[in-house]
This record gives sequence, C-alpha cells and structure tokens, in this order.
Amino acid sequence: MSAQASVTSATVHFVGAGPGAADLLTVRATRLLGAADVVLYPGTYLDPEVLSHVSPSATLIDTQDLDLDQITAHLVDAHRAGQEVVRLASGDLTVYSALSEQTRRLDAAGVTWDVTPGVPAYAAAAALVGRELTVPLISQSVVLTRTQARSTAMPATESLAAFAATRATLVLHLAIRRTRELMSEIEPEYGPDCPVVVVYRASQPEQQILRGTVGTIADQVEQAGLTQAAVILVGRALDPASGGESFLYDASRDRRLKRRASSEPA
Repeated sequence: MSAQASVTSATVHFVGAGPGAADLLTVRATRLLGAADVVLYPGTYLDPEVLSHVSPSATLIDTQDLDLDQITAHLVDAHRAGQEVVRLASGDLTVYSALSEQTRRLDAAGVTWDVTPGVPAYAAAAALVGRELTVPLISQSVVLTRTQARSTAMPATESLAAFAATRATLVLHLAIRRTRELMSEIEPEYGPDCPVVVVYRASQPEQQILRGTVGTIADQVEQAGLTQAAVILVGRALDPASGGESFLYDASRDRRLKRRASSEPA
C-alpha cells in the first residue's frame, strides 16, 4: 500500500488471481471480488471462471487492449466515484505484474491501494508435477527470471549465463518462444540430461505439462506449438530420485533445544 494508506481505507485492491483455476484464489481475494464495484482483469491470461466470484452488478473491464495510462485512468475514476475497485493480475503480484508502475501513478493521484497475494504460476507448475524446488544437497536456491526478446531490457548484471553458473533451480518466465536458444545457453552448466518441466496454463482447462531434459525439451515445446503462457522449470531438484534429507527432520537432531528456546520469554 502507499506509505500513508491503511488497508481499511484503500479503494483500489491489487489482487493476485493465481495461475488460473477459480478455486486457487485466496479467501481474501474472493471476498474482495464479491464486494467490488469495478473489476479490471487480464483477459489474455485469466480463466473466465475466476470471474464467477464477481458480483453480477459489478462493472468488468478487460485490460488486454489497454495501455498503462488507460488502466490507471479507470482505477482513478472509480476511486473518485467512491467505488471499490479490484485490479486482478495473473499469478502473483510480486513478479512481472507491473505493480510498481501502477502504484506510482496512483500515489501521484492520491489514490490509496493495497495488495493481496496470489498463487504464483511457478508454484502451481511445481505442484502439478509434485516437486519441491529446493532439495537438500541438490539445490537450496530458486532463481526466478525471464528473458528479453521484444520486451523490457534486462539489467546487464542479470544474464542467464550468470544465473546458470549457480546451478540453482531455474524458473524461466516469458521465455517459451526461445526455449531452444535458452537451453543451449544453459547446457554447459546444467548438462543435456538435466530435468526440465514446461507447464502451459497451469490449472486452467487448456493445461499442458511437458517433461524432458535440457537437451530434449525444445523439440517437445515446438511440437506442442506453445508460444505463450508457459513457465519453464530447470534443475536437478526436479529428479524425484535425487537429493538428500533435511536436517530439520533428522532423527539425530536434538529437538529439546528448539522446544526450550520457544518457551523462553522474549
């Protein structure tokens, strides 16, 4: 929310719509949708069933053909009319949601706002294949990144090669059109046999899951004809047979220390 705003006074609610399924929204998100007078939603990526949570009397605005200033104008106009507004974003608002650009404009216009998180697409993708992205002794870090084609420039310090050198679990957004090129770029670090999972429209009716390796996944993506709305997961953590076991649940661990620490007064 803006520096001066409180949750109760906000009239513009940025809400993560999750990966697509209407039942993967948070309880708070469904409550806000049901109470909203105006809902702006990304028609390109959103399963229409998500809008079943919206009141029949609410005004719906599809933002897929609107630029940022037009979207902001709708938010400001609704706020000034005393209406509760929900601005839906696919997935979660913490990554690739244009939240910062929109909230800067709202702050300048004196409009209060708040944020309700959603299930991110990469989390939904990992859940679909039943994999943890941080596996002991294999990977304890997850890199969330994207690539540049006809999009905003990447910072010079955030090259894919630099991230690949960590061999952490890699999550590639907005990258499906360049799968072959990107797999060639990371192959020296991950190896051609490193597991890769591609999930298209996770949790939506059109959902597709492709399983392969750094060396084979590009052929599958091209054969499936995927060109958008897919997330790519790369890493040895995706191998169900790999990894060690967490010290947190090790039988040799002295749990009395943890219990004693939690019972001591602050």
